[in-house]
Amino acid sequence: MARLKIDRARKYFGSYTALDDVSLDVEDGEFIAVLGASGCGKTTLLRQIAGFDKLDGGQITIGDRLLSSSERHVPPEHRKIGIVFQSYALWPHMNVAENVAYGLTVAGVRDPERARRVAAALDLVGLTGFAERRPGLLSGGQRQRVALARCLVTEPSLVLLDEPLANLDVHLRASMEEEFSRFHERTGTTMVYITHDQAEAMALADRIAVMDRGRLLQLATPSLLYREPANATVAGFIGDGMILPARLLSKPEAGRCKVEVLGVEAVMRCRPDQPAAGHAQICLRARDFAIVQENEGIAARVDRLSYQGGFFRMEVRPVASSETVLHLDAPEPAPAGPGDIIGLRISDGWVIPEPDRAA
Repeated sequence: MARLKIDRARKYFGSYTALDDVSLDVEDGEFIAVLGASGCGKTTLLRQIAGFDKLDGGQITIGDRLLSSSERHVPPEHRKIGIVFQSYALWPHMNVAENVAYGLTVAGVRDPERARRVAAALDLVGLTGFAERRPGLLSGGQRQRVALARCLVTEPSLVLLDEPLANLDVHLRASMEEEFSRFHERTGTTMVYITHDQAEAMALADRIAVMDRGRLLQLATPSLLYREPANATVAGFIGDGMILPARLLSKPEAGRCKVEVLGVEAVMRCRPDQPAAGHAQICLRARDFAIVQENEGIAARVDRLSYQGGFFRMEVRPVASSETVLHLDAPEPAPAGPGDIIGLRISDGWVIPEPDRAA
């Protein structure tokens, strides 16, 4: 295990800023997910940690060892970092044991120590008895576990996972999420997991680092990230949040304040230092709405219904603000159809902090 510390990392490709002063502390044994859309900088960050690229500014340390800075660059093979790629990258002409042993063979480790470590790694990922099989005879999940065993057999101080479930079908991905979670619990290995999939990040990580345009926007536990996004970008990205303008009506009291939104008053969660008056942005989730009588809340016209299995996703437009699109979940049978007018009551929400107050 090892603590990873990234301090104001910067990386440029010509005039393009791929990493913009990214700082991140990963504790010993912690599972961190780096989450963001394509082009946000998450894979560039992984490449800096692995040593595939040189930093243009800042530094990266593992434990007490400086690996990267603008003046120093330790090559990948000397970083003692394991990497699991999206593509598995298994040798088809080698059996499972030979694939797992490849890094040890290159490093000059010989039998019986090599065989012992290969057997231990296969046991750790639940593939005892598969040593003689070729990759072509394995399922996608089994091949991913071979790739994980090949990474672990070198006894890395840190494991990087680059979208390792992206090539698997939805059922196998769920199974492999459980595998990764159990593996982390058994070994306590420090892991950095790169993904664009929110569900994966929420299910696996101790904390999630959300990136956008080369910058780290927020680092928080999955629950805190969902409930208290630091800014409008995170709020809109995580959990399909709806961002609306609002007017503050009261100072914070017990973590809540009164706002006016879409012509009605509502009480929402907010930071203790939230201003008592003025304009703000709020984040609403589908679960924050309840359907009521038309004259008891926000009058809204139903645009469309989408059946989700046991419930409907309902998209509506407030009558007083037809350019605004809201969505909520409604049980079946559907309480209304396209063109109908319903009432909405806001039961919860989050006042997004001003930029200089954001966490």
